[in-house]
Amino acid sequence: MSGNADREYVIRGPQSFGMALREFRLRRGLTQAELAKTSGLHRSYLSELERGSTTDAVRYLVLACRALDLEIVLRPREGARKNGA
Repeated sequence: MSGNADREYVIRGPQSFGMALREFRLRRGLTQAELAKTSGLHRSYLSELERGSTTDAVRYLVLACRALDLEIVLRPREGARKNGA
């Protein structure tokens, strides 16, 4: 990986997912409202995700992956825009 722009996040639970989501959103220069519009999610739900407050879906996903000796990694897709470009 080269620099912070290519950073990968291993998701260990709702808090690490929220931190990664927030960093990727900010790196794109998006507000929560803008991401809500493009994703179809409500802004308040995105806020809860970023704070790690909405935990069930992420927690269950992590538990299922652990049982299978898998890890969840978030990283930009190949050819994805960097820094809002």
